[in-house]
Parts: sequence; C-alpha cells; structure tokens
Amino acid sequence: MESDLTTIKGIGVAVAGQLIAAGIRTSEELHAIGAHEAYGRMLQNGLRPHFIGYYALEMALQGRSWNDCTGVEKDRLRVRFDQLKSECAGDAGLIHELRAIGVMI
Repeated sequence: MESDLTTIKGIGVAVAGQLIAAGIRTSEELHAIGAHEAYGRMLQNGLRPHFIGYYALEMALQGRSWNDCTGVEKDRLRVRFDQLKSECAGDAGLIHELRAIGVMI
C-alpha cells in the first residue's frame, strides 16, 4: 500500500494500512491529530489494543525509535493508553461489525 505515512520513521506498511482504514490518510493529518487520537480511531476501527503499538506511534511522531520510551514517560503513556482503551472498549466491536456489514464506512 503506497502511502506517505510510511515516510514517518517507525511507521511501516502495516501500521499505515491500519491508519488509512481508520480514516487517517496522510502524514500531515496524523501529525495534526496526534498519536493518541489516531490510536483511538484505530481501536474504534477494530484494532486490538497493544501498549507497545500505542507508544511506538507516539515515539514515531516525535521522530524517536519505539524503544527510546522509558521510565516516567512510559508510565505517563501507560495511564493515557489505559484510559483510551477503556473509552473505546464498548464502541470498537460494534463499529467494526457495522462496517463489516456495510452500515458504516
């Protein structure tokens, strides 16, 4: 899948595909909404939550390697991830199923 999202170091073809499926089509849009909102959209689109994927996206948008996240920063991101996961838990499955049957795009 050709996408300028993959020009962001740390975002490969698979993550770009997940972002596009969640309605985020350009690197400019991704930078504008940020990693937290983007990951939330990905969860609402049916992505299974995974903390490393969450903070790897955050690090990519900062121009840093995923394994550069440590200590207090990782603890802060974990709190945000858990909140986001909780917020999206109820809606994600329903939205994914509605899209699967063509009710939502």
